[in-house]
Amino acid sequence: MNLFLSLISQGLVMVLLLTFSFGPAFFSLINTGIKHGYKPGSLLATGVVLSDFFLCVGICLLVHYGAANLLHSEKAQTFSAIVGGIILIVFGAFYFKKHVTRSEESIDIEYQAPHPGLLILKGFLLNIFNPAVWFLWLGNVTAIGKSLDYSFFKMILFFSVVLTAVLFIELAKVSLAGKIKHILTDRLMTIVNYITGAALIVFGLVLIYNHYFSK
Repeated sequence: MNLFLSLISQGLVMVLLLTFSFGPAFFSLINTGIKHGYKPGSLLATGVVLSDFFLCVGICLLVHYGAANLLHSEKAQTFSAIVGGIILIVFGAFYFKKHVTRSEESIDIEYQAPHPGLLILKGFLLNIFNPAVWFLWLGNVTAIGKSLDYSFFKMILFFSVVLTAVLFIELAKVSLAGKIKHILTDRLMTIVNYITGAALIVFGLVLIYNHYFSK
């Protein structure tokens, strides 16, 4: 019974950390929900959660076979931070392109939502190249794995439930963002774009600086 309650409490903490951390994926998700509506935002959210699941499976395998220390190597951390930082800066730069006004929406294809596959890929990359997400999963898999005797099947089952809850909350955030798009002026939409782009660029620069230039 104590183990069951402990797993529930740890699961709730994980859900809160994954859904309410103000990282690059969060800003991009809200921006997409506001700008393009529920369906494109939900595709981006799906990509984010898929990357979480991919990381979860990979780290569960490492922990299961006692090789989690590979992620702690300095070279692995530096490489992931630089690549992730560059990707975040590139994504952020796109948000500074000319904002299309509502009167132009019907004739300017740039305002239309990207291809569904690209939205899923974008969510996947934004999340998976954030080193903070890697270490969040490493810490949680290590803690939960100990409670579950490092059983790969039990860990995957537990985290699948957690990620299902995360996906529903992400979809709720997208839905809420989509509902307020109609009350936003063109000026506010432009500001939202600039804030999102600036946030992604700052995240990218901080990643590169902390793992390369500060050494």
